[in-house]
Amino acid sequence: VQLQASGGGLVQAGGSLRLSCAGTGRTSSWYAMGWFRQAPGKERAFVAAISWSGRSTDYADSVKGRFTISRDNAKNTAYLEMSSLKPEDTAVYYCAAKLTRVERTTRDEYDYWGQGTQVTVSS
Repeated sequence: VQLQASGGGLVQAGGSLRLSCAGTGRTSSWYAMGWFRQAPGKERAFVAAISWSGRSTDYADSVKGRFTISRDNAKNTAYLEMSSLKPEDTAVYYCAAKLTRVERTTRDEYDYWGQGTQVTVSS
């Protein structure tokens, strides 16, 4: 499975962006998906996760209420809608996939990772 993240860019504080993560290769619906981010000089951090069905979601406290994770299994694509962006949201955002048939989200133990897309929020 290959993951391609896209949609990053430069946006002013308070603005919005929508990230996409398209899966290719041996794709199926049996993947929990997650978004992570890494700011300069910091470790990679969990942002949001969604179960394979889309019925379950999980968010880091720092983005709860501002970001929304979703997926379209017919398109093998996951999304991260980001609104009310803050300068501290500036980071490289990565998507990840975990093969599982269990209806759950996960904050770790991912099997596949995308290459990352840069999000820069100016003040």
